[in-house]
Amino acid sequence: MSLNENDHEDGLRARLVRVGVELVNAEGIQALSLREIARRAGVSHGAPRRYFPAHLDLLSAIARQGFAELAARVAEEDPEGAPARERIEVLARVYLDYAGTRRGMYELMFRHDLLESGRLGLRETSLPLFAHLTGLVARVRPEADPVLLAGALWANLHGIAQLWHWGSLPLATGGDDPGPLLSAALDAHLGRPAQ
Repeated sequence: MSLNENDHEDGLRARLVRVGVELVNAEGIQALSLREIARRAGVSHGAPRRYFPAHLDLLSAIARQGFAELAARVAEEDPEGAPARERIEVLARVYLDYAGTRRGMYELMFRHDLLESGRLGLRETSLPLFAHLTGLVARVRPEADPVLLAGALWANLHGIAQLWHWGSLPLATGGDDPGPLLSAALDAHLGRPAQ
């Protein structure tokens, strides 16, 4: 295969992923069929199979883009010189904002079948953000098991994101801002901040 053919192959593969990202952001996870991605990419419905032998492979490649985007947002907002608790709060706010503004991608990113499969290095893309949270938690609560505590906090954040999206939390709490729920979750897991 010549260099130009490789460029074409890489370009078409990247285009399929890009179209998938655009599709999931615009229409949600239910729109991510191989046929629809191929149609929007302007290729035959069989073309994606050349680059992604299984639908799960293409979904994993699309989800990788979501994890990369979320990690970039966290890195951009992270006040590196700030105390660890403040950095966790920023990470949590970015996470909740991402869940609200990239709903379809967020749902795709946390599909167990994609994460469990380990396809296309998806775990290697998703786990560093959790490791970052774990490291920060260890600095705030050195006496606790940081992995368990970070897992509990993440589950709490994920629950807030899901229940807020579904309308359950606004209905139950009568609130129109998830901020107080986030503060309560951080206090519950990390203790109240020093005054």
